[in-house]
Amino acid sequence: MKIIIVGCGKVGTTLAEQLNRENHDITLIDTNEEAIQNISDSADVMGVTGNGAVYQVQMEAGIQDADLLIATTNSDELNMLCCLIAKKAGNCHTIARIRNPEYSSEIRYIREELNLSLAINPELAAAREIARLLRFPSAIKIEPFAKGRIELLKFLIPEHSLLNDMRVMDVVNRLKSNVLICVVERGNDVVIPDGNFVMKKGDKISFIASHQESADFFKKAGVDNNIVKSAMFVGGGKLTHYLCRLLEDTKIKIKIIERDEERCRQLSELLPKAMIIHGDGTDEQLLLEEGIRQTEAFASLTGFDEENIMLSLYASSQSKAKLITKVNKIAFENVINSLNLGSLIQPKMLTAEIILQYVRAMQNSMGSSNIETLYKIAADKAEALEFRVKEGSPVLGIPLEKLKLIDNLLVACINRGGTIITPRGKDTVEAGDTVIVVTTHTGLNDLTDILR
Repeated sequence: MKIIIVGCGKVGTTLAEQLNRENHDITLIDTNEEAIQNISDSADVMGVTGNGAVYQVQMEAGIQDADLLIATTNSDELNMLCCLIAKKAGNCHTIARIRNPEYSSEIRYIREELNLSLAINPELAAAREIARLLRFPSAIKIEPFAKGRIELLKFLIPEHSLLNDMRVMDVVNRLKSNVLICVVERGNDVVIPDGNFVMKKGDKISFIASHQESADFFKKAGVDNNIVKSAMFVGGGKLTHYLCRLLEDTKIKIKIIERDEERCRQLSELLPKAMIIHGDGTDEQLLLEEGIRQTEAFASLTGFDEENIMLSLYASSQSKAKLITKVNKIAFENVINSLNLGSLIQPKMLTAEIILQYVRAMQNSMGSSNIETLYKIAADKAEALEFRVKEGSPVLGIPLEKLKLIDNLLVACINRGGTIITPRGKDTVEAGDTVIVVTTHTGLNDLTDILR
């Protein structure tokens, strides 16, 4: 597809690289010529220097032939204007990044009035992920599927767990637990395990289960999952604001440390239930005085990756708190993954995932299935996709054991009208089902892509 991206910031750059990898024709618009040149050097993309909200600039970028325009600049208003002009000039699909909390309550109205295909809020998406993790602290990552009926959870096998040296096939019999282990990350290796695969302490395991089954599995596997009662957040930006709003219905006592005095005043009005502390979150004495050793969850949510990483490392040395670390750059990924940073939250990657999911579904709307949900499990090494199956799909009615599936792929779940089926060899896929597939082959667009 021909896709125009306005804005060469973190989100725009990540999107350009991901969509280029999936062989889309990408054109970038930005006022910064150097930023465009930097991306053009690393990826096969076209660049146009100028203001993306100017009709003539969009025409130069080829808006008349474009399938989709994505506006990801730092200004919500500019993004909305870019989409409005694109709709008139090219009649293409449009996606706008809209981050301001004042707009979030009116997002449905804005979408309808501007005829947006999608409105993306990276901070809200990240806040939702952190809220899920605080409700289920033993997981590193939680991704909902089938409209929240089941979840893909990732966790680290601890030192004395029953799972250490256990084969995948023995989980159901020995633990009497109906979960499906989909992916194992061991060092830099990512594996879709078969039944004979032996798990080891330190492995990162991703499995699919309902909320109730996952809680039961953690208990039987000897993984602590105590509910968080207190949390300390360093950084009082938009993400923290959204997160506290999402946690208002819980009993978690929240402390926010923010160095900007004016922002502290704003937060104390916006979040009356939270305790707002004016101070420098990197001040060791302040952290100790405010109870970093006693808090049950610690999230470093400042705008600086290096600061967030150092804060989480310090927190891990002082307490057994559930750690959450916000990271925007993906540089030094192997080093970051080797550190004890708890759950990594990457707002720009979350945004890219949502947009990629939309692009793949849009690209394949005429096919035999549509992508409903897409998550990257281990950066770009594995994906979990949820397909909605249409009439006429070549996989209908054939037992899974008779389908010739590509290697390194697992059909992890079938959702049939709200009934969740953990698939076995004799199970079949029917029209109207949603099917969850986990694979190390990235870039699947249609359910037929799982066939050899």
